[in-house]
Amino acid sequence: MTPVIEVRRIDESDWQVFRDLRLAALADAPRAFGSTLDQWRDAGEQRWRDRIAAVALNLVAEQDAAPVGMVSGTGPDAEGTVELISMWVAPAARQHGVGAGLVDAVVAWAQGAGGRQVVLQVTEGNREATRLYRRHGFVTTGEVETRPHDGVREVRLALPVSPPRR
Repeated sequence: MTPVIEVRRIDESDWQVFRDLRLAALADAPRAFGSTLDQWRDAGEQRWRDRIAAVALNLVAEQDAAPVGMVSGTGPDAEGTVELISMWVAPAARQHGVGAGLVDAVVAWAQGAGGRQVVLQVTEGNREATRLYRRHGFVTTGEVETRPHDGVREVRLALPVSPPRR
């Protein structure tokens, strides 16, 4: 039987779900994020609520009603750029359409918000994530950044988007 995947928007009241996913993400893929498990492990409720409130879009993917993935989106800025950030899918839920559902939801939100492009950064060498983004039409911009605090190189990808047709 095909698992049922639902992507839903969360707010500050969902801080515990977000916390559990974020801590799992930081433990599973420490090089994929700009922050660390040590920085967040002992964070209190208000810090989690503040993180959710500070970002325009926060989504959770649930597979058969269990939280298995997350993504956030910022913007759009003055140029119409939306940034896809903090994407993660639990290892057991990968290859089941969870990541695709999360990316699709951010792109749809960007279109509805008047975004002109969605950009993201992916850790250099993360082939699985890069393949997912390329399947959705993202292309490499040629920009590569090295994070100063850990030396991890991140490749920038972009996807032009059009407003929804009326």
